Amino acid sequence: MTTHSTTLPTPEKPVCILAIESSCDDTSAAVMRNGLLLSNVTASQAVHEAYGGVVPELASRAHQQHIVPVVHAALKQAGVKREELSAIAVTLGPGLMGSLLVGVSFAKGLAMSLGIPLIEANHLQGHVLAHFIKTPDEPHTVPPYPFLCLLVSGGNSQIVKVNAYNDMEILGQTIDDAAGEAMDKCSKVMNLGYPGGPIIDRLARKGNPKAFAFSKPHIAGLDYSFSGLKTSFLYFLRDQLATDPDFIAHHLEDLAASLEATIVDILMKKLDLAVKQTGIHHVALSGGVSANTALRDAFKQRADKRGWNIYIPKFSYTTDNAAMIAITAHHKFLDKDFCPLDKPAYCRISSKTKLQ
Repeated sequence: MTTHSTTLPTPEKPVCILAIESSCDDTSAAVMRNGLLLSNVTASQAVHEAYGGVVPELASRAHQQHIVPVVHAALKQAGVKREELSAIAVTLGPGLMGSLLVGVSFAKGLAMSLGIPLIEANHLQGHVLAHFIKTPDEPHTVPPYPFLCLLVSGGNSQIVKVNAYNDMEILGQTIDDAAGEAMDKCSKVMNLGYPGGPIIDRLARKGNPKAFAFSKPHIAGLDYSFSGLKTSFLYFLRDQLATDPDFIAHHLEDLAASLEATIVDILMKKLDLAVKQTGIHHVALSGGVSANTALRDAFKQRADKRGWNIYIPKFSYTTDNAAMIAITAHHKFLDKDFCPLDKPAYCRISSKTKLQ
């Protein structure tokens, strides 16, 4: 299918992009003009807390309820009318198919009705490019190419070599559970609630990270594995609860701190190895788990010790948000990299070595 024709930005005709993100359980819309973020509105879904994880069917229903008011709020906050938009951007994948379809269908319909291009964004690519989000009133330093990015979230743990906005090479990734997923599952075992990452982070601040030792898998190269840690944690609790039914309550903060410290140590050792192998000392952190206090502290300490130049996004850009989709789309718009309206959403990335 032929894409819409358009022109490059001029002072008279600014590039104004509406971006939509709905890959999991957050409905988000953002407006960006000439690469500057004007609004970023997100509606979260508390319904999943009762189930200890995201329920896909409930997520897609909530997206249907939220998407119109969220888009309306983003446009109103930005002071932009639909007729001023140059393109519509949307997360095409990876993610939950039901959730993606709500955002993708809405974006395609809006692009078609306005007669403007559709731009697709890879969700993971967006997390990496969150470092390039700029606002009109905030000074901002962006990492130079090439740089390394540790991308850690609920569903992904990857070390990415970023050569350009559209050239990202995956150097290492989890072969099973992701770091955030391991935290969520261990939190569930302790009946702490969902999402587990923020809860464990809060408890760990008062605990002893050396109180308990858990399994650290030995995986060759730069790949990760967290399922062994999860199993080790589960068996440890089983054995302790057999002698003390209140063991978790008595040691909750130390358990959280020790679990968190183990995950951070696994992540940082692989990142350290990646820096040594590539010789790249510009290193970034992204994804939902990058909001974790211990990980940020360890990242800064390693940078001071190794002489890295590091880049950490604002907390509001670490979790799923449409601002990261907007900056991805801005670069693609300048290259006239538009998406056919019949291109389908996808759950997983097809390449194990590239983000594209």
